Amino acid sequence: MWRQESVRTEEVKHSVELRRPPIPQVHLAPGFAGVPELHAPELDALSGLRLRAMLMAGVEVLECRRVLERGGINLVSEALRGQGDFVEYEHYPKDDVYDSESGAQYYYHAHRSDHGEHGHFHTFLRHAGSSWNCPSDAKNGAQRSAENAVVTHLVAISMDAYGWPIGLFATNHWVCGGAWLPAEDVIEILPGFRIDHAYPSWPVNRWIGAMMVLFRPHIEALVRHRDEVISEWARQHPDRDVFEDRNLEITGYMPIQVEEHVHAIREAAGLTGFA
Repeated sequence: MWRQESVRTEEVKHSVELRRPPIPQVHLAPGFAGVPELHAPELDALSGLRLRAMLMAGVEVLECRRVLERGGINLVSEALRGQGDFVEYEHYPKDDVYDSESGAQYYYHAHRSDHGEHGHFHTFLRHAGSSWNCPSDAKNGAQRSAENAVVTHLVAISMDAYGWPIGLFATNHWVCGGAWLPAEDVIEILPGFRIDHAYPSWPVNRWIGAMMVLFRPHIEALVRHRDEVISEWARQHPDRDVFEDRNLEITGYMPIQVEEHVHAIREAAGLTGFA
């Protein structure tokens, strides 16, 4: 049973003036031995073209923060603006944010207060002709509807109480539902995530799209690692439906620091003078 605790938007709005807490450490799915390791991507292995695209996305991420902070607000308070009390497990905005042309979708909510975050953005992409890819389907002979097979969860972006991203994480299927795609298929559709309109906020929409480019190597690592965790969990728990097992929620988490990442990209691309 979830707790209906409200967090005033005003508290988030003004918290940008306070000192940020330390970023939480990496945590992987608990409950079994031999958990697959999750490694941060090596920037030196990326092409110059990709590094430049990531750098431009980093500039966009920082610019979105700048314009919001000039008005005394931040990304989270902007996402919650006009939504009333912030209630755990509710989606913000109420009907999610959706781009009908790209199929990109996201919402913000909270339910992990014990993990040092204020809440997180879940990102999705709706795509035609997707297929279900769960081993439990073959085992149980289950039939999935086309309606449930057109939206796929990509990654979640963890936010602190000061309205700034502190981590990325991947989840088991039951957390968000939708169509399950193998990691390589998720990676293939990642470039399609784009919110090209101003509802509910132009800077937040621009920011989240840029985050998907800036941290794409991290997202790729997370979804590949997700599949490894799922496979190992299923092997060690053959009596359970791994995709519906509530004991496996977060398959992998990576802490992030935007400013440090942008600086590292500049160095890797040989563009330390780029602004």
